[in-house]
Amino acid sequence: MGCQIHSLNPQLLYRTLPHSSRTKQLSLCFSSYNNLSEENSISTATIKQTSEVYNVNFKTLGSCKLGISRYPDFEYNAAGGKGSGTGTRILESDLNNEVSVDFDVETVYIPPLSTATTKFLGLPLPPFLKIDIVPEVFQGKINQESGKVDLKFKAKFLFSVGSIYKAPPLLVETVLTSEESKGEIRNGRGEKLNEDRICRLVGVAKVEPINDFFMDTFLSLPTECLADLNAIISFSTTV
Repeated sequence: MGCQIHSLNPQLLYRTLPHSSRTKQLSLCFSSYNNLSEENSISTATIKQTSEVYNVNFKTLGSCKLGISRYPDFEYNAAGGKGSGTGTRILESDLNNEVSVDFDVETVYIPPLSTATTKFLGLPLPPFLKIDIVPEVFQGKINQESGKVDLKFKAKFLFSVGSIYKAPPLLVETVLTSEESKGEIRNGRGEKLNEDRICRLVGVAKVEPINDFFMDTFLSLPTECLADLNAIISFSTTV
């Protein structure tokens, strides 16, 4: 009679087995159960040893650009932006230099477009005009060897004119990449992480109408927007 490891009950087994084989069969069952437990422990330990976890920090720099529709690009100084998260590298993967990164959006801050940070056609934005950026998703993959970066970025862009006017959020979703990002009317080329951990990330996104007559008309929605960010991405091992 075989042993049912998943429903092991010593008292039940003892009652159902013939008297002559009770001791032998119960011994075999417990031995199998213990061996299975040991194998599971070894398997778990192996899994834990095949990955490395990092702290990942993100900082935005100056010399950035943002563009929407067919308007000329905004010159954007994003210095002071930051964010932190965790990265996991799977050691047994064929791409074992690739780190999966997930930033905590509660820590991600990207400076708003304002008269202090942004110029349009060489002139600062009017003091009353402001565009806040509220990240909702920021995650992806970074190859530590090649320097290639691909980060999914989803955020709300909030346009306001003082206390007079606040537009419904513009939802922007794209992949910020160190490679090329190309749309129908917008495109950009990034730069991979260098030895100083500096990269340029670009992403083209489609922006849908927001049912606001002024914004839909002014920006010719639906349209495309381009994000071009100069940034530093650094890694440190967890304790």
